[in-house]
Amino acid sequence: MGEPLNILNIGIVGCGNIIAQYLGTLPSLETLRLVAVADLDLARAEAVAADLPGVRALSVQELMDDDEVQLVLNLTIPAAHAQIALQAIAAGKHVYGEKPLAATADEAAEVLAAAAAAGVMVGCAPDTVLGTGTQTARRAIDDGLIGRPISATATMMTPGHERWHPNPDFYYVPGGGPLLDMGPYYVSSLVTLLGPVKSVIGAASHTRDSRTIGTGPRAGEQIPVSTDTHVSGVLIHESGALSTLVMSFDAVATQANNIEIHGDSGSLIVPDPNRFDGDVKLRRLDGGASGDEWETLPVSGGYVDGSRGIGLHDLAATAAGTEPRAGGALAFHALEVMEAVLTSAHAGRLVDIASTCPRPDAVPLTQPAEVRTPMAVSAQG
Repeated sequence: MGEPLNILNIGIVGCGNIIAQYLGTLPSLETLRLVAVADLDLARAEAVAADLPGVRALSVQELMDDDEVQLVLNLTIPAAHAQIALQAIAAGKHVYGEKPLAATADEAAEVLAAAAAAGVMVGCAPDTVLGTGTQTARRAIDDGLIGRPISATATMMTPGHERWHPNPDFYYVPGGGPLLDMGPYYVSSLVTLLGPVKSVIGAASHTRDSRTIGTGPRAGEQIPVSTDTHVSGVLIHESGALSTLVMSFDAVATQANNIEIHGDSGSLIVPDPNRFDGDVKLRRLDGGASGDEWETLPVSGGYVDGSRGIGLHDLAATAAGTEPRAGGALAFHALEVMEAVLTSAHAGRLVDIASTCPRPDAVPLTQPAEVRTPMAVSAQG
């Protein structure tokens, strides 16, 4: 990955609920300094900045025009991801965004083209793939513990977010649904583990035309459903491995593992890709040291105690001209794969994936002390 860059000054656009998770991480990352926050509602930005000495509350345009800000952390709603990213790139700033990279693959392609022309870097969540869970599984695959990878399963089953979310409308319109909501975690993990995808086959359905909000001031209100709420797909990787993906807002529960990877001499249980950590378990064809039982592998890769925002540190520590591990190429490829699964589901045919991306470099086992310092928040007004 090369030597770390100088400390990057960060400006955040979007002060909604997700910002709290980033603010729990950013102050302790040695490569980053938070200097400004912005929101369409300036009062929200001011409320955030009030708790962060030295961090300024700005309008969105003021933040874009501010020469101190070198990287924009884009925490706006998905529909605004491309617009904000393009503004930042036009201002000569690096960009790191919440998933997805953009609302559509066409918009995402525009972001990447603009960044390439401007010579700036693009990163994108999920950065959970950089944690010890996915990276220990990656190390096991790279070390040949399961032999040649041949298949994977990825499963996410829930009865729907309306049971706990007070405003779940956006989950049930085009651009939402279980695949585009949770799929970035699973597809990004599968590509990190098995490499890029060359084609997909999909099927999809929805069981109800409306949902009932279960909590908050709108409890009992009916909302319409206009997108698929159960999606299955087969991802055909360039390596020849086949991944079976099942994402559902219709099921009650499952005992299936979130992700399993199967090779010709062993199988892995990979922890929830929505988490940074978790046990990785191996079952060997020949039984191995544990006989015919699953053995828990020692943690062997990834950022120990990683949390949301570690991808920003990883980007800042990426050598110029090198693609970040949680980078725009991976985010774009994952988005195109998910769109293609839905296209296939409605067209009833195999769909080829036009993009590819390098399999991201493995993350060596990295202890918190290697990335953290108590002086990463600006002390300047």
